[in-house]
Amino acid sequence: MSSLAIEYGTHERVREVIDRLTFCAEHVSVDFDGWGEPHVKGPGLYFAVVADREYGSYADAMGDNRWPRDRCRSVFEEDAFVGAAEEVSLECDGGIVVAVDGEVESQMVRFRDLGTRSGEADLADDIAYEPWMGSRHMSAIETSVRPEVVATVTLSEETGRVSVFRGGEAESATREEIGGPWRAE
Repeated sequence: MSSLAIEYGTHERVREVIDRLTFCAEHVSVDFDGWGEPHVKGPGLYFAVVADREYGSYADAMGDNRWPRDRCRSVFEEDAFVGAAEEVSLECDGGIVVAVDGEVESQMVRFRDLGTRSGEADLADDIAYEPWMGSRHMSAIETSVRPEVVATVTLSEETGRVSVFRGGEAESATREEIGGPWRAE
């Protein structure tokens, strides 16, 4: 993990941003009742917490896919943030860029594969893909090793799994594991 990512990753406010993204993804997963039904695509999310808003060198706009900033500008707008995430998870495609201060960028993006910039080939050396990872998760783990990225958070639209990636390492919980012992079934 880069020194910039370590610095931001240990900052209390940034940890709170990552926790809010994780809790939001978990809420969206638990709230959706269609998991396991044949031919049903569930909600999917892909957040990237960035230390530098100049992410254009490793991301491309995903057409008209937008975060609704007119209704929610920050992860700290509790109910508005969850509502916007629920909507985006079902209607849009792409990564959602979140600055370390919690501000959400409007344009959703596709993060480029590693190796698109000089010096990136070495970043991929330490990545260990798991059998459960689909393309969103593989992109998220790769994106998490970039020096400008503090963490990525995903919600799988196939299984409801929520994962947090930092520096090429994954912390993941299946839908059944989300919430732990406090979760009422």
